[in-house]
Amino acid sequence: MPDLTKERCIACTPASPHVTEGEMLSLRPSVPEWRVVTEGSAKALWRSFRFRGFSDALAFANEVGRIAEEQGHHPVMTIELRKVTVVWTTQAIHNLHRNDFIMAAKTDQLHAGRSSGAAR
Repeated sequence: MPDLTKERCIACTPASPHVTEGEMLSLRPSVPEWRVVTEGSAKALWRSFRFRGFSDALAFANEVGRIAEEQGHHPVMTIELRKVTVVWTTQAIHNLHRNDFIMAAKTDQLHAGRSSGAAR
């Protein structure tokens, strides 16, 4: 299983390839708590994270935003009272790219590092 947290995102264009079903099967074990969902005609990775309170949820969302900026790949996020929902997809190809799995793994790593602020 690849350690996606050590990889960097690459710039995508509309001609970039989306992950194949075979690639998805090999990448999914790296992000087991993420669901593959279809939004419109695009596939995406979706996961919600729970926290003790709004300030913890907001701090986590800001950390996700920081790594998104570093990697040049940005999610859709919804911040609620004690929950942050993160959706990774590659807009340029309207589908999943390896970048989405990389960022999902990095998001999981951030969440694991905040275990003191997360409600399990």
